[in-house]
Amino acid sequence: MTRKNSFPDEVCDWLAASGFGNLLWGEREKISTIKVVADAKIVLDIVTVQISAPNVTLEELNIYFQQTQSNRTSGVKSIVIWEDYWITKRDIVKSRILAMLGKSQKIPGRLTQVRRINKELTNSFLEANHLNGAVSSRIRFGLFLPKRYYRILSEYFEYDQHTDELLVAVATFSSPRVFQSDTLPYKSYELIRFASLLHTNVVGGLDKLLHAFIEEKSPGDIMTYADLDWSDGASYTKLGFHLTGKREPETYRLEPATLKRTLAQPEHSDADETLVYNMGSLKFVKRIGY
Repeated sequence: MTRKNSFPDEVCDWLAASGFGNLLWGEREKISTIKVVADAKIVLDIVTVQISAPNVTLEELNIYFQQTQSNRTSGVKSIVIWEDYWITKRDIVKSRILAMLGKSQKIPGRLTQVRRINKELTNSFLEANHLNGAVSSRIRFGLFLPKRYYRILSEYFEYDQHTDELLVAVATFSSPRVFQSDTLPYKSYELIRFASLLHTNVVGGLDKLLHAFIEEKSPGDIMTYADLDWSDGASYTKLGFHLTGKREPETYRLEPATLKRTLAQPEHSDADETLVYNMGSLKFVKRIGY
C-alpha cells in the first residue's frame, strides 16, 4: 500500500520537480527540516510544521526558531512554513521560495511606472499575491510594466499579453499619525503591505514605490514590520530602515473549515482547537523629515 504524501513530502517533491533535488531532510514528529543544497552549500533551510492534533507547542518550536535566526546570522536563508499556508496559499508560498532560490522573472523597476491605484485593484492584487491577503489601508500605489517592455519577459512566464500594461507590484500605507519631535510635530505612516506579482522579482520595486510615496506625502518617518517566518528584514535595512523593536511570537486559532487564522489566547483555548504560531516580527523605521 502506498503511503499518502505528507506535507513535507509534498514540499520535497515540488522542490525536486523545480530543479532542486539535492536535499537534506530531517524529520521529527510533526516538524521537519529541509535543506536545499547547491554547489556543495546550503542555499535555503526550510522548517515545515504540520497542523494535525495534538498541537505543536511554542516551546517545541522555539528550538527551530532559534536555529532559523542562527542560520540567517551565518548567511543562510531560512524560513518557516506552516501547513495551513501550504494548503490555502500554496502558489504564493511556492513563488516566494522560488524567488529566494533565484528562479523568478526579474523585472527592472526602472522600466515600470508608478501611480496611485484604487481599493478594488489593490485588494484583488494582494489577495492573489500576498501571503496574508488584503487589509484596510488609506494610500495605495502600484507599479506598472508598459506593454512596450513585455519583450523582457521570458517566453515561459504566463501573463495576459493583450493588456497595455501589467501591474507587477503594490504597496499600501496607513493614514498618518502625528508625533512631536524635539522641535516640531511630524507625520508617521506605516507601510502595511508590499507584494510583487507571483513568480516575479521587481528589482528596485519597493524603493521606487517608497520614493513616490515620500514625494507625495513628505512623511517624517515610515515604519513597517518584517515577518520573521520569512526574513530578518535585511531588505528594509538596505532601503534605509533601522531596527527599532520586536514583536514576540503570536498564537492563532485555525478555523476548521477555512483554515483562516484568528488571534487566540492559548490559556483560554479548547483542547480540540488547532493552534498555530508565528516567529514574531521585527519593527523597522525609516526617518525622513525630522
